[in-house]
Amino acid sequence: MEQQPRTRLTGVDLARAVALLGMMAVHVFPPQTADGGTPWVFTVFSGRSAALFAVLAGVGLALGAPRAGARASIARRASIVAVVGLLLGELPSGVAVILAYYALLFLLALPVLGRSARALAALSLACAVVVPVLLFVARDGLPRADANPSWLLLFQAPGALLSTLLVTGYYPVLAWSAYLLAGLAVGRLALGERRTAVGLLVGGALLAAGASAVSWLLLGPGGGRDAIARTVDLEPGQSVSDVVDGNQFGDVPTTTGWWLAVDSPHSTTPLDLLHTTGTSLAVLGAALLLARALRPALLAPVTAAGAMTLTLYAVHVVVLSVTDGDDPARLYWAQVVAFSAFALVWARAVGRGPLEALAHLVARGLRR
Repeated sequence: MEQQPRTRLTGVDLARAVALLGMMAVHVFPPQTADGGTPWVFTVFSGRSAALFAVLAGVGLALGAPRAGARASIARRASIVAVVGLLLGELPSGVAVILAYYALLFLLALPVLGRSARALAALSLACAVVVPVLLFVARDGLPRADANPSWLLLFQAPGALLSTLLVTGYYPVLAWSAYLLAGLAVGRLALGERRTAVGLLVGGALLAAGASAVSWLLLGPGGGRDAIARTVDLEPGQSVSDVVDGNQFGDVPTTTGWWLAVDSPHSTTPLDLLHTTGTSLAVLGAALLLARALRPALLAPVTAAGAMTLTLYAVHVVVLSVTDGDDPARLYWAQVVAFSAFALVWARAVGRGPLEALAHLVARGLRR
């Protein structure tokens, strides 16, 4: 048997780095080209990187869950992530900060940590198919926060904060639990085996393509796009496709049930969740195969960054809050180079990233 733990962790860290770099690109580059088109960065990464981030959170929980006291440890780690997320939410970064949602996902996963891969996969599928429909029906009657989840919102409008995190926000946790459950199921597999990696790559690609195909059929031949067009007021120069295919910022309008047939970024419909779960599994499978094929030293700068995504994500948000972004390409690549260099040096000299070490100390120290 080849070095299964090393191969597994290297591939997972590589996938985490892809998620981080993709989210950074979406945050930095403008959402439209000069001629009004959609940049390739958004076509490739919008919605998919954040989903990959959440799926890999489930994988990470599965890999660490068997030890004694895991649930208490995870809850304490979640508290650190929540604190960081709420603090970052106060900054004028222009980023929809995911960390508070991320922390709540951890807590909701605690009751199912011991379930089998088969049971977790079934729960993930049920969550992806059923929960978005329920939220679609109930969402209009719930409060929504206009800003990022933050400490200020926690004290001013706790009900709106909870509603935003669970249902109406950019990453609604009740529906996004589908990603975490899928990651937990995948984490139960033999990730160091080639056939597992190939299965994730092929199976994920088929799931993603199938969800998109169903969406196309429903919206096109099924008449969904025309039905949606009758419910929207277009701005000058705007087409129905611009509205249907654009970023939905966490949820879709409730003017017609046909909105549930879209799979556009951050629409949180069943087909969006299935499509982005598929792309996440495919990326993880590809990363695991790449980790098997290449020497660890060649991937070290990237995988070092993938091992400390909490720290680097936080720094990225801070950087965006103090820069003007006039030259997005320069800003993005400067961060990529600086983060990779920092992560590599820090990992070799210290080990865990700064925020990762803090979360680890709180989780382990308090238990002792």
